[in-house]
Amino acid sequence: MAAGFQSAVLENPAKFSDPCTTAKGVKRAHIELRELNTLWFNTGTLCNLSCLNCYIESTPINDRLVYLSKDEVAVYLDEIRDLGLATKEIGITGGEPFMNPEILEIMELILQRGFELLILTNAMRPMMKCEQGLLRLKELYGSAMTIRISVDHYGKKLHEEERGPHSWEPVMKGLVWLSENKFQIDVAGRTRWGEDEVELRNGFQAMFKHYRIPIDAEDKKQLLLFPEMDENAEVPEITIDCWGILGVDPNDMMCASSRMVVKHKGDDKPSIMACTLLAYDDQFNLGQSLEEAQRPVSLNHPHCAKFCVLGGGVCSVSE
Repeated sequence: MAAGFQSAVLENPAKFSDPCTTAKGVKRAHIELRELNTLWFNTGTLCNLSCLNCYIESTPINDRLVYLSKDEVAVYLDEIRDLGLATKEIGITGGEPFMNPEILEIMELILQRGFELLILTNAMRPMMKCEQGLLRLKELYGSAMTIRISVDHYGKKLHEEERGPHSWEPVMKGLVWLSENKFQIDVAGRTRWGEDEVELRNGFQAMFKHYRIPIDAEDKKQLLLFPEMDENAEVPEITIDCWGILGVDPNDMMCASSRMVVKHKGDDKPSIMACTLLAYDDQFNLGQSLEEAQRPVSLNHPHCAKFCVLGGGVCSVSE
């Protein structure tokens, strides 16, 4: 834990400790699920990289979230149907999803059911090993499938500062392959280096032009720029009054329209988490069924404030 946050916690130990009330005794903000637009599946936290600031601590050895199977995914797709939910989009994240041995079967099942599919990847060797299967899915389902590639920065030096040495060329190879084969793609970058948005988008546009990638860096759905998350950072707690003060609509928060299915190591069945960013915190575990998971979510974590409310971060295409 960073020293600065240790100090803040010691000075105010009640912060982010009560799901109903802030440390100052004010009613904490909660988010109602207006409708389940996007259901995410974390297909496992194992990854081919160990990034410096991974949102979910994925590494080649982190198996705290184990691989989901096709059959486990099918249970939730069936529940969407049986409950008559409004879900149109299914997201797949990890770890690196293409390390899951059933990933192509999972993707095809989702597409066969008529959902739009968004899959997140670093576009490196695990994805490229699946190139024939991906080409087949593109031929069958076309624009129903979007592949989002993580390119943390438009420059090799800073991208590799985050992702490690020798990570630039492989992701560019994967990105170019996807582009040349006319997959529907978008890119996710990060704002951790302090550049303003105009500078970042201009830099990415130049990079796309250099590699002949047909992405418009000014389009915020084609190029997403994610705010940084740091559990150790000093951030304000979000109260029920913050919406009006900040001019933010609670319906724009991710937990107003999405949930994430995970399988924690040692569990017999998957669970549903309130947020794609909080896979390990049990207070955000909403149960094992989508019906259970429709209850409100308390914004009782620093990520709720920094990434979502103040940072405006969203993960899906539909949000």
